[in-house]
Amino acid sequence: MQVDSVQRWMEDLKLMTECECMCVLQAKPISLEEDAQGDLILAGGPGPGDPLQLLLKRGWVISTELRRIGQKLAQDRWARVHSMSVRLTCHARSMVSEYSAVSRSSSQEMGQIEKLLMEKCSELSAVTERCLQVENEHVLKSMKACVSETLSTLGQHFGQLLELALTREVQALVRKIDASDNIYTTESTTGNLFSLTQEGAPLCRIIAKEGGVVALFKVCRQDSFRCLYPQALRTLASICCVEEGVHQLEKVDGVLCLADILTDDSHSEATRAEAAAVVAQVTSPHLPFTQHLSSFLESMEEIVTALVKLCQEASSGEVFLLASAALANITFFDTMACEMLLQLNAIRVLLEACSDKQRVDTPYTRDQIVTILANMSVLEQCASDIIQENGVQLILGMLSEKPRSGTPAEVAACERVQQKAAVTLARLSRDPDVAREAVRLSCMSRLIELCRSPSERNSSDAVLVACLAALRRLAGVCPEGLQDSDFQQLVQPRLVDSFLLCSNMEESFV
Repeated sequence: MQVDSVQRWMEDLKLMTECECMCVLQAKPISLEEDAQGDLILAGGPGPGDPLQLLLKRGWVISTELRRIGQKLAQDRWARVHSMSVRLTCHARSMVSEYSAVSRSSSQEMGQIEKLLMEKCSELSAVTERCLQVENEHVLKSMKACVSETLSTLGQHFGQLLELALTREVQALVRKIDASDNIYTTESTTGNLFSLTQEGAPLCRIIAKEGGVVALFKVCRQDSFRCLYPQALRTLASICCVEEGVHQLEKVDGVLCLADILTDDSHSEATRAEAAAVVAQVTSPHLPFTQHLSSFLESMEEIVTALVKLCQEASSGEVFLLASAALANITFFDTMACEMLLQLNAIRVLLEACSDKQRVDTPYTRDQIVTILANMSVLEQCASDIIQENGVQLILGMLSEKPRSGTPAEVAACERVQQKAAVTLARLSRDPDVAREAVRLSCMSRLIELCRSPSERNSSDAVLVACLAALRRLAGVCPEGLQDSDFQQLVQPRLVDSFLLCSNMEESFV
């Protein structure tokens, strides 16, 4: 669920209780161990009649308990293992009884797994209690293997039960979306489905397998639900992070639907931006299964044209980011896309946007722009367009990208911008005109600084290699721009030797 982590903790805090409070009252001593307070985890359930939230919250509690029991078992802390096993049994029994009270009639398969789960919980509590009485280390060692096996089997039964229960609830949501002609019901149900996608890939797989993609594209093909398109598309983008989601999208001609939305100016900018987000997801180079999306090639020209237009007309940084991310991924997806972008004057559109703070204001957006430029720079015609639009100056600026907040994500984005800017410069410098322009703008000085000063590149090896390659390409055209020491250390040796020299270089603070 997309909520602030502190806010979620505050909500959970209201429901925190101690399952074994009665045992404590019956003269059990309060533990003095350093991790005793960690036992006070969420035990209260969600509101009545909310089976999905019940499953998610109880599932989180039981998963946490299973993990912690495993940790204590590895440390041979048998008293803790037993008390936590008793508490785990309480949680499992609560989940089964509470879900039975709010759900529809249980299936025979669920009933069998519930029985097996509770039997294993009882077995775990009993065997850990016996372990407390054993002093012989050899006997305890053999019993530890038994406890570990029981814990593993219990985890499997719990996983099976939770998956079955969640599948039932997802099926109900999908049927509700599929059958609804009421805009408010569809909006509420789609919102619930989106919340589920935020719980991780396993739930996205369940949603895809149970027809969630089909139902959502049905919504996106009905004019009466136009105001729900952004929400439905956002949910689709989340589901398509898994292979099953992409396969379902292809089966229902989802790419064609996305192309129709992107090319239809009657749709709101928000709708087209969310469609761009789905395109970015299904063309992601980080997901190997997206490379086999054959239906995408048929609509690629329409989609690329629409995305360039969306970049040009974007009213906010978020819209521009989604559209440019989709374009960046498409340039990896197929080489024809780079040629299409050249014909559409995309270089001018992207470089003009760099001077518009309303559209390009973060390293994440500049990362998408420089990715497109790097992939396009393999084409010979790209060099003249870059010079014409003053692109070398902008690439030099990207070599100086610095994080504002210092968060790991932003630092990583700045490293990617620097690396890809250097790669772009190296590729474009095959053209002597670009190389001379880069030397005139003192690009070599900045590249040397990045090579010699680890702090300038955040000690990134990827940035260092890219800068060395770019520097060598420029030195081949204008060697007079280098001092002898720079030439002897950064250009003349083998690349690997220069890399080792710079990566081990200590900064001078004198």
